[in-house]
Amino acid sequence: MTRIWTEISCAGLLTLFAAPAFAQAPCRDLSFDGAGYTVCEVAAGADLRMYLNDPDGNLIGTPERLSELVPAGEHLVFAMNAGMYHPDRAPVGLFVEDGQELHRIVTSEGPGNFGLLPNGVFCIGETFAVIESRAFAADPPACRYASQSGPMLVIDGDLHPKFLADGTSKHIRNGVGVSEDGQTAWFAISDQPVTFHAFARLFRDELGARNALYFDGKVSRLTVPSQGREDLGLPMGPIVALIAPGAPEGAPAN
Repeated sequence: MTRIWTEISCAGLLTLFAAPAFAQAPCRDLSFDGAGYTVCEVAAGADLRMYLNDPDGNLIGTPERLSELVPAGEHLVFAMNAGMYHPDRAPVGLFVEDGQELHRIVTSEGPGNFGLLPNGVFCIGETFAVIESRAFAADPPACRYASQSGPMLVIDGDLHPKFLADGTSKHIRNGVGVSEDGQTAWFAISDQPVTFHAFARLFRDELGARNALYFDGKVSRLTVPSQGREDLGLPMGPIVALIAPGAPEGAPAN
């Protein structure tokens, strides 16, 4: 009996250490304050990237097209729209891809949600950060990837001052929040229309984000291939995606 247990235990250990980095579901469903959300959690050091155009300068636009561009030996874990864009899909504000600034930062107040100051920048560097746009412009950190959007949802632990608890404007919304130490980023999308106030509280009160940034509403989309999720919609502008080595879960072995 002891020998059988030992053999099973060793096999289990081998399976454990051989498991792929994303053997567990990359995104999870949760309920907060009566609404449903999907949240994808990423640790600093993971291969999280921003995308806009392909190597030929053509808009990528969709997670399906992005999947085709992922190099052999890697796969797409999840993808989400990652910032507001003009009708031609060009970013409204700052966009940095692989260390290169493709669009400049905008610090002036303006129309729409983007111009509802304070807005902010999501920065992917050695760690993650969500930084108010004017503070970012005054002292830019080193970002391999960055996207500006707005409004900020959570600012140093406080909700955006213009969010009303009894607000009536509701949309499918998505955004990103970051832990105080910058080691964790949470990407969330609502399952049904919610207010800004409710969405911001998800990040602060449920996820524990010290700072969080709104990406968009109405056009919000999430793709998680291993979980069979592919939200439909028109081509997008900036996309944030988590890439992992190896074949996707469920793919046939070579």
